[in-house]
Amino acid sequence: MKKMRVAIIGQGRSGRDIHGNFFRSESNDFVDVVAIVEADEFRRNRAAEEFGCDVYVDYTELFARKDIDVVVNASYSQMHYPITKEFLLHGFNVLTEKPFGRTSYECAELIKIAKERGVTVAAFHQSLLSPIFLKIKEILASGILGKIIQIDLTYSGFARRWDWQTMQCCCAGSVYNTGPHPIGQALDLLGWDKDTRVVYSRYEKCFTSGDAEDYAKILLAAPGKPTVDIEINSADAFAANTFKICGTAGTLTATQSDYKIKYLDFEKLEPRPLIRESLSGKNGEPVYCSEKIDATVVEGSVKGSSFDSAVFLFYKMLYGNVMEGKPLVITPEMACEVIRVIERCYADNPLPIIY
Repeated sequence: MKKMRVAIIGQGRSGRDIHGNFFRSESNDFVDVVAIVEADEFRRNRAAEEFGCDVYVDYTELFARKDIDVVVNASYSQMHYPITKEFLLHGFNVLTEKPFGRTSYECAELIKIAKERGVTVAAFHQSLLSPIFLKIKEILASGILGKIIQIDLTYSGFARRWDWQTMQCCCAGSVYNTGPHPIGQALDLLGWDKDTRVVYSRYEKCFTSGDAEDYAKILLAAPGKPTVDIEINSADAFAANTFKICGTAGTLTATQSDYKIKYLDFEKLEPRPLIRESLSGKNGEPVYCSEKIDATVVEGSVKGSSFDSAVFLFYKMLYGNVMEGKPLVITPEMACEVIRVIERCYADNPLPIIY
């Protein structure tokens, strides 16, 4: 198998600890890191030792190279759009970290340029390939929960932040930072319905030292689809499960590694025809509807997470596209829809810009 040659821009938490971790792992036998761009001298020297590749201070130094199959843009969030645009215009395939852009216009422009230049642009929405999310989709497809009526996605915790990812000027805040994960999953569970709309959103500042939000409540809806409740909350000391999905026949709840289902088999239940009169007990006293239901409970767990096996699957998909001409399963148009939701929420919840 011919290896896909990549260059990484940035050796921060994403460039080194997510993408770099995978490239250095035993599960990677199809990607070679041939170049790394990093302004910090310590990180740059460390990358040269870890990958044995060429290192650069400025990303523009890559423009002259002809041996790069994909540029991985793991730069600062506010630089995702301009750097990706430059590389696309120079004829490179680009995988950019989330967020894809600040606005849906920026995303659409990147997609347009990529099509005109005949290259690939993709956004790193690997959570759509996480083991627990794939398992949830498998369960929903089985139909055992009936018609899905509500989906709750909670990505919360109890922690403070005081870095650059708390400032609006850096295209940051909890929704740009964390939001692409649950919003992307929500849109996927809604079938990427073009009629999906934000019916409610609210932002607050709780613990952050910057001027961006660290609390967000977002409700999404589409015709004939379940209501989706997304919560990103840095002030939740008792954070709920990441997933809770209710259907007309049962409920699924899940963390990032474990899941539990409780559902009814209506064919095995005693029929309950409607009784219009008030219910009465043996002595004529009023009673409430009550029965013992024999529900089926299934529990299980999955191996892997969004930061290992999902990364492997994403790069397998990207390899198929860049090296073999196969279509992307997670398209840039999907990433653009995520930003469209985020853009709508920010428009509805303007916060004072301080920095």
